[in-house]
Amino acid sequence: MSVLLIEAFYGGSHKQLMDLLKEEIEGCVLYGLPAKKWHWRARTAALYFMQTIPPNDNYRILFASSVLNLAELVALRPDLGKLKKILYFHENQLVYPVQKNQERDFQYGYNQILSCLVADTVVFNSAFNMESFLTSICKFLKMIPDHRPKDLERIIRPKCQVLYFPIRFPDISREHDKDPESFFKILLKLQEKELPFHVSVLGETFTDVPDLFSETRITLGSSVLHWGYLPSKDDYFQTLCVADVVISTAKHEFFGVAMLEAVYCGCYPLCPKSLVYPEIFSAEYLYSTPEQLLKKLQNFCKRPEIVRKHLFQGDIARFSWAALRGRFRSLLTAEPRKDL
Repeated sequence: MSVLLIEAFYGGSHKQLMDLLKEEIEGCVLYGLPAKKWHWRARTAALYFMQTIPPNDNYRILFASSVLNLAELVALRPDLGKLKKILYFHENQLVYPVQKNQERDFQYGYNQILSCLVADTVVFNSAFNMESFLTSICKFLKMIPDHRPKDLERIIRPKCQVLYFPIRFPDISREHDKDPESFFKILLKLQEKELPFHVSVLGETFTDVPDLFSETRITLGSSVLHWGYLPSKDDYFQTLCVADVVISTAKHEFFGVAMLEAVYCGCYPLCPKSLVYPEIFSAEYLYSTPEQLLKKLQNFCKRPEIVRKHLFQGDIARFSWAALRGRFRSLLTAEPRKDL
């Protein structure tokens, strides 16, 4: 073994990446915490891993997601601090949306900045994620009342690179941050206009489900094909394969695994003209306002053959594990640090 994988929030796309690396790259050992109570994982995971990861002279590389406070861990475990430390950002806390800016907990973003400073390599799943983080550091640190640190973007940026999240596409024949309110509002307007459609609402739930979900499900009635989490990946992909359109109304997205999986399964994507989406999808698949989204969906409901005959204009193969395998292997098979 030579690669120590650490995931403080072992669920969703975080779990998907770690499982893929462990399975595909020889010499990986994985330690994780269940994907619950995200805030407490960010606050205390380093202390947990300090006690649960046994010392091992064979480790050469430490790979962790940015949920972990890497600075705390390497201070508590100097033996791990000697490894080449790679930090992977699925999302960043400097621009992660909150209802009001006063609600933003300074500590989470601060922890990520500290983690970047002690890491040897900092990897982001998109250019949007990287630039939104780096260019927000100075503004974010202005929350400190005085004696603010300087030039941290200049120190961190040379360590940074973009490496898209690797998706293992299937073998087929073909929360407030996701803004469900806007999505459901669009569906209800389609229903009011008596336009024919069916919908599947898929996704994992980590906390309490808002009343909006259950109320909308009842209102949509027979238009609902499936509602809720599908534990079987095969069932999940089969549901995508019978769909025509996949919609995002996200207020935050740093990559968008689910959207790309749906496109691979034959869905026509409709995404906001913001966040990471312009980096991945061409203008044809982007909308600027809810009104534009509604207009497109109305047209699709009246003329479903438009999307059923459509061939996606773009290269999603570049996001596949097959395409990205080499870069991840190079990242995780690098030589250990020689300055320690």
